[in-house]
Amino acid sequence: MRKTALLAAVFATPLVAQVQPAEQVSAERLRADVEKLVSFGTRHTLSEQDNPERGIGAAVDWGASEMRNISAGCDNCLEVVLPERMIEGSRVPTATRLRNVVAIQRGTERPNEVVVVQAHIDSRVSDVSDFTSDAPGANDDGSGTALVIEAARVLSAKSHPTTIVYALLSGEEQGLYGGRLLADWLGEQGYTVKAVLNNDVVGNSCGSDGYCDPDHVRVFSEGPRADLTDSLRAAQRREGGENDSPSRNLSRWIDGLAEQDEAGLDVRQIWRVDRMGRGGDQIPFLEAGYPAVRFSVAVEDYEHQHQDLRVEDGTAYGDTVDEMDFAYLAKVTQLNVRALDQLASVPIPPVPTAQAAVRTDTLLEWKGVAGASGYVVKMRRTDEPDWTQDGPIVNYERPRPGAVTPAGERTHSVVIPVRGDDWIFGVASFGPGGTSPFASAVPAGQFAPVVVEEDDSD
Repeated sequence: MRKTALLAAVFATPLVAQVQPAEQVSAERLRADVEKLVSFGTRHTLSEQDNPERGIGAAVDWGASEMRNISAGCDNCLEVVLPERMIEGSRVPTATRLRNVVAIQRGTERPNEVVVVQAHIDSRVSDVSDFTSDAPGANDDGSGTALVIEAARVLSAKSHPTTIVYALLSGEEQGLYGGRLLADWLGEQGYTVKAVLNNDVVGNSCGSDGYCDPDHVRVFSEGPRADLTDSLRAAQRREGGENDSPSRNLSRWIDGLAEQDEAGLDVRQIWRVDRMGRGGDQIPFLEAGYPAVRFSVAVEDYEHQHQDLRVEDGTAYGDTVDEMDFAYLAKVTQLNVRALDQLASVPIPPVPTAQAAVRTDTLLEWKGVAGASGYVVKMRRTDEPDWTQDGPIVNYERPRPGAVTPAGERTHSVVIPVRGDDWIFGVASFGPGGTSPFASAVPAGQFAPVVVEEDDSD
């Protein structure tokens, strides 16, 4: 009872604090940013680079300027950089300059740990190769771009133990080029990427068939992780883990966070990498081994997505501002802000292992992680979707003011008096900022890329 009460006290404070930035989200600012993005005419990746008023070059420059303006208002708390590379491929017939906008809000305690919120700034019409026609891209993905900028506005007023990266990506419609550039760039910086929130088509609440759902947002997550080696894939077949990738556990955590806000959106978890036959900029991060999910509207409007501006048989086509729901977009933004606020405050999840072969109990072990005051164990039956049963609170010690628990200081262990064959076990870390997502004690359950041994490559 004493431990339960203590844990409740630990969690109560951050839950009050974390809603404050979300309350500052403005639907009016979101609309103004989307309208500005639409004003560039087209943001096609192959459109003009040096026109100050039209094309992808002007849009990227504007996005960078907005991030710099935000930084000026928080005592230069954002470092704004524009990683770039030349690209060429099936949807890019000639060598083309690709630029991303990246704003970095460095953490005060563990700046190498990174949480990313991103969206793609480019747009398209019916023909993916048409870079001259007007392509407003209001919802796809002006909505996500405005969300990222608004998140930077409201979260930059508050410091966090770990780093937040706000990213506007180019080249998504041509083949996820901007996502690959950012994933590569983050790896080159040596960052530990503990979560990526990709927002793509997050600004409408009614679909092509007239069905409306303003109460839900979909969060897509992968099952078996993309960077599995042959041996880990075989281990998951034997021991389980198909439903316990770090991205899936990140999705569960976001769902639980949403449930704490009765006025907000309910999360509909979609246990797929993306929509049927389609993809988004979370995929390059999954391929790199980083936990990543995609936020998208509950119902899509296909008449106002990837369409030429036109009217046929009385039906208007085209991705225009008037088809959006900015109250809905504000709620999606608020959920992202709440998630970022807490993810940037909590320690990274540990890497638990379970030993249960030929025994009537289960031994869980994990190394300590930086910033953790303690750890929480949960469990669920193998055929259950969510964590349903509480395990123990392990090694809670109230830290000295300003103290940070060193990573790997000690190995923690706990014996659970159940036969492990029937259960999946998870461990989360917690500290003054709240509790992390759970990492599952399964092969490759860690919130980090798989390390490939020389004799274990695909």
